[in-house]
Amino acid sequence: MLLDLMLPGLDGTEVLSRVVEERPGQRVIVVSAIMEIGLRVACLDAGAVDFVSKPFVLAELMARVRARIREPNPAEAQWLVVGSLKLDVRQRRVLIAGRQVDLSLREFLLLRHLMQRAGQACSRSELLADVWHLSFDPGSNVVDVCVRRLRGKLGTAARVETVRSVGYRLLAG
Repeated sequence: MLLDLMLPGLDGTEVLSRVVEERPGQRVIVVSAIMEIGLRVACLDAGAVDFVSKPFVLAELMARVRARIREPNPAEAQWLVVGSLKLDVRQRRVLIAGRQVDLSLREFLLLRHLMQRAGQACSRSELLADVWHLSFDPGSNVVDVCVRRLRGKLGTAARVETVRSVGYRLLAG
């Protein structure tokens, strides 16, 4: 949805809030001539996926729309569940048997990757690419260290198994 904040007789930010509340999976790109950074931040915090300032080039706006269409619908994939482990990908929180566990950003990204491929072996290079955005092996044990910290926080809720000469696999606890 493209939403111009300057609507006749309506407050565009109120419309944004209602759309996000009534249709949580709806992706909204806000378009506005108001250049105020506070407004941009407020719209993004309220649930807009992007903010485009007027005047804009139509080709750029269309590219942004196409990029949002390619993204998976966040409403469809809010929760990942493996055994008693629940991962809220939108709120970036982890619940183990209903109890919230705090994870660092890297631990969260690692757990998300492993949960999306639960039961499958994930190579170290795959994990480095997805979690650390590295296209090469830096020759360190960064993956192993993060897995060790994650194992300590997950306890028996899930098991991160070492797959010899490959990497790791997440199994329900």
